[in-house]
Amino acid sequence: MGTVVRGWRWRRNTLRRRSDVVEAWTVLAVSVLLFVVAPLVGVATGLRAHDRAQTVAVAERSERHRVRAEVIADPTRRLPAVQGDREHPYQAMVRWTEPGKGPRTASARVPAGTRPGDEVTVWFDTRGRSVAPPPDDVAVWQHTVTVGVCAAGGAAAVILFGSAVERRIALRHRLAEWERAWARTGPKWTQPRT
Repeated sequence: MGTVVRGWRWRRNTLRRRSDVVEAWTVLAVSVLLFVVAPLVGVATGLRAHDRAQTVAVAERSERHRVRAEVIADPTRRLPAVQGDREHPYQAMVRWTEPGKGPRTASARVPAGTRPGDEVTVWFDTRGRSVAPPPDDVAVWQHTVTVGVCAAGGAAAVILFGSAVERRIALRHRLAEWERAWARTGPKWTQPRT
């Protein structure tokens, strides 16, 4: 049974080639990049995405207001999906009373299964248009985690692709080294003895 010699690429010996040393350093560099740099890229990108998403959420919260309204007509049509508003896919006429302005009626996004007479929460912007609710903290953190994981995965994919390219180049160099070594020693082995 053969024995495994660990770390042979790092120790000096006559059989160690230059390509073995390069391969050993490459494995170390790829390990550090995968287990340290890729997660740091994910965390940094996620934190930056969190800051931006939080800024957008605060801006949307300041320009949108929530109203408790009564549905006065059946939902007429299904609206195209809007990011963050999958809970309100239909549009219907609603009525509510605004303090100091009296009753108001508008078309607004309502949840599926809404019938006339139901009370729903609807959101309007400063122009009075029906809009999706602003993202809450859960949506901001979901966005943060998603962006961070994708960034770390992308960094890991780039590192692994670079490693595969380097290994292919190293294999070509190793084969060239073997070819040169054989060119030196081959004639000694293949010449007929007299």
